[in-house]
Amino acid sequence: MSGGGPVADVIVIGGGLVGAALAYGLSREGQAVTLLDEGDNAFRASRGNFGLVWVQGKGSRSPAYARWTRASADLWPAFATQLLEETAIDVGYRKPGGLTLCMSEAEMESRCTLLQGLRTSLHEYDFQMLDRLELRELLPAVGETVVGASFCPHDGHVSPLLLLRALHQAILDRVAYRPGEEVIAIERRDGLFHVRTRRGTRAAIQLVLAAGLGNAKLAPRVGLQAPVVPVRGQILVTERLQPFLPLPTMQVRQTEVGTVMLGDSHEEVGFDVSTTVAASRDITRRAIAQFPFLGDVQMIRTWGALRVMTADGLPIYEQSQTHPGAYIVTCHSGVTLAAVHAKQLAPAIARGDLPPELDAFCAERFEECHVVQAQ
Repeated sequence: MSGGGPVADVIVIGGGLVGAALAYGLSREGQAVTLLDEGDNAFRASRGNFGLVWVQGKGSRSPAYARWTRASADLWPAFATQLLEETAIDVGYRKPGGLTLCMSEAEMESRCTLLQGLRTSLHEYDFQMLDRLELRELLPAVGETVVGASFCPHDGHVSPLLLLRALHQAILDRVAYRPGEEVIAIERRDGLFHVRTRRGTRAAIQLVLAAGLGNAKLAPRVGLQAPVVPVRGQILVTERLQPFLPLPTMQVRQTEVGTVMLGDSHEEVGFDVSTTVAASRDITRRAIAQFPFLGDVQMIRTWGALRVMTADGLPIYEQSQTHPGAYIVTCHSGVTLAAVHAKQLAPAIARGDLPPELDAFCAERFEECHVVQAQ
């Protein structure tokens, strides 16, 4: 606090999946961490996450992102085990591989071309194209209009809400967690970052902005930029069903408790988290085409949430040039990247030097005339 109060090593702003994973990783590096969490009035992307730990197709136009995503997927098994041992919370992580269902031969060809391009650029990329007969051996309930799928053995899924709960449980005794503290001002003086909220001012040697969409306003205060926009996604959930989907797909996945999540829409509607009949209709039509028996099951709830998106879909990782020690971490894949955030990015921030492989994710790329869209 102000007036000669304790000084932390790091203040992390943002208590969602990104901020919590970083606070967890930093605390394991022996850092004294203060985590400022605006609270449930924030636009938490964690609430709307579909729960995929996904590799296939990621980074089709950015090898750096493909490698970063794969690195996190490889860390996930040990990460989930570590959280279970520390908190007794099973986050529901499973790694059976994942499927992207194709509804036409043209989709199959396009999907194969995309994944083959990744294999060519990375020289090692595991995927398999499954025809309809091969797919039906895995998923007998698949619809007649599904012609095949791509399969990647590195894909998996997890409960995003249990993950967030486990991370917060894990940091209870390690981190000074401060909920309900919206940041009003940030100032650097006397070699420290002074962060003011309505409850006072807190100081630290380093500062990490992990506030999702809130980073857009916070970043300029420390010489950074966060050109992020909200993209709404709507999700529907069914009643509990007998197991029928042992592998997650891009739009349909069965959770560890038997419910089925259906998604996902991509809507540029500003900061509107409401649900719409039109999006629900589109989501259910696609799901029923993929698994016809879903037309007879009960839908129990639906909700909308906001993704944190950049123009090219890639994360932003950067240290401020004008305010050394201030970092920005922004991404829309908070679940997939949670493991690498906690186990690689957090130690790098603790050392005070981001690795060269993250140079591709500086916000300077948005100043160029031609921004390539990422997969």
